[in-house]
Amino acid sequence: MIWDVIAGFLSGAVGAMGLGGGAVLLIYLALFKDTDQLKAQGINLLFFIPVAVVSLIIYAVKKQIKWRIVLPLAACGLVGAAAGFYLSGLIGSKIIAKVFGGLLALMGAWQIISALKNKQNNKDN
Repeated sequence: MIWDVIAGFLSGAVGAMGLGGGAVLLIYLALFKDTDQLKAQGINLLFFIPVAVVSLIIYAVKKQIKWRIVLPLAACGLVGAAAGFYLSGLIGSKIIAKVFGGLLALMGAWQIISALKNKQNNKDN
C-alpha cells in the first residue's frame, strides 16, 4: 500500500512538472503490480485527468500557458489519442509494451547524450 502512495505521488509530481509522470506510473503498474499494458495505460490516463486539471489551473493562474499554441496542439492531441486507442486494440499489449520500453530506452539514451554534450560545452567555456 505504501508503494502505491509513493508511486502515485511521484507520478503526479513529475507529471505536474510536465516531465511525463505517466512513465513512472506505467512502469510501476507493469513491473510491480503485474498489470497488463493496455490496462496500465487506461489507469494512467484516468489518473492524469485530475492531475492535469490541477496543473492546468496552476499554470494558467501564473500565466505560463500560451493559449494560441496550446489549443491547436490539444485538438490534434485529442485526434491522436483516439487514433492511438484504436491502434492499441489492433496491435495488442505485448507489442505496445515493447514499443514503450524501446521509447523509454531511446529517451534515456538521448538524455545521457544531451547531458554529456552539455558537460563538454561547459568545460569548453
